[in-house]
Amino acid sequence: MLRRVPLALLGLSLGGVLLVMGIIAYAMGNATLNLAGFFYGFALLLGGLALKASELKPVPLSAPTSPEVLALRDAQATVTQTKLRKDVTRYCYGQDVHLDEALQRLDLSPSNEERPVLQALREVSTAGAYTLILEFASPEIPLSRWESRVPKMETYFGPDIQVQVTQPKPEQIEVALIRQTAPVAAVVGEGESH
Repeated sequence: MLRRVPLALLGLSLGGVLLVMGIIAYAMGNATLNLAGFFYGFALLLGGLALKASELKPVPLSAPTSPEVLALRDAQATVTQTKLRKDVTRYCYGQDVHLDEALQRLDLSPSNEERPVLQALREVSTAGAYTLILEFASPEIPLSRWESRVPKMETYFGPDIQVQVTQPKPEQIEVALIRQTAPVAAVVGEGESH
């Protein structure tokens, strides 16, 4: 719950309250509260403004997650899928866009102007496997370039991840991170042979 509260708002609110308290204390002649209110309130207010200037809002879900998919997430989601989902659905500071470092490592961010922007995500089931779909606005980078990076994406987001790239609309790319699970028959057969 707290990760959905912007730190900038906390800094601005607390700083504003302390600064007002300092002003009131000054008017009432209370030097101790006046000094504390001004000193801490002004610093927190400036800190909140600085955070607000570098704030990156959480990525929304493009569709609600069904209870069945939530159960799949609990049973199958990889550490990478979980970390990725949590990272992009919280406030971030000091980044231009979500996943900027990953896009750069995958050679999908040649410049700030050409960099794809993560607009939304959704969770679905793909043939019984938990799937996290990242929805990018990608006007400058064509589908063919995304497709050529699929092996690198599987290594980067792996292990146990299969990546599928699609283009549902012009200038939009969807990257599906599909949890790969071992076939049940193979696992049972291996267990019986020991």
